[in-house]
Amino acid sequence: MAMRLEAVRVGRVTPLGPEQVPSGYVKQTRVEPVTVSALGLMGDEQADLSVHGGPDKAVYGYAASHYATWRSEIPEHANLLVPGGMGENLTIAGVDEADLCIGDVHRIGTVTVQVCQPRQPCFKLAAYFGDAKMPRAFLRSGRSGWYYRVLETGKLCGGDDVQLLDRPQGFPFARLVAIVNGAAATAAEVAELARMPELASSLREGFVTSNRY
Repeated sequence: MAMRLEAVRVGRVTPLGPEQVPSGYVKQTRVEPVTVSALGLMGDEQADLSVHGGPDKAVYGYAASHYATWRSEIPEHANLLVPGGMGENLTIAGVDEADLCIGDVHRIGTVTVQVCQPRQPCFKLAAYFGDAKMPRAFLRSGRSGWYYRVLETGKLCGGDDVQLLDRPQGFPFARLVAIVNGAAATAAEVAELARMPELASSLREGFVTSNRY
């Protein structure tokens, strides 16, 4: 199945959950082309820039196919487990974590982006669903989605094809997700990840530190 951008979403910072915590989690679909800069989509906001946003978390993509699985597993949240429910910017059909490698370069519209890290959920996922168990379920599932860094700015729009332009590394993204979520990495994997420029710098530095001992 060809990869395709099903929808583009951006969100302003608004109160989220019972405690009304500021968050850009809830995003609205944009039907017109959206400009993408080095730091993300025009009109998209993050409340806590210490853990969200930045060049290695510029754009969040999520597999459209995951939502049916989520609804079958957690039917009590079926009304929220629809595209956009994970707070993603880009809902993409025809690809999931098992199809990706670290550093994959995608062309979407006139934008060129690179897969650089998985998402690790914070308490705002629980706040959105009103369920303290959701972050743990998210981690267990391996259905993390992926953050893109922006290599070439431009515009994209729902309906655009997603083209694989380059695969500079062969390290499976799904394996990275497992390691980040607590699976033991081999010494060879740690060494490989520590010298991988395509990996998000915060993760790479952690593997560099691990590789020193």
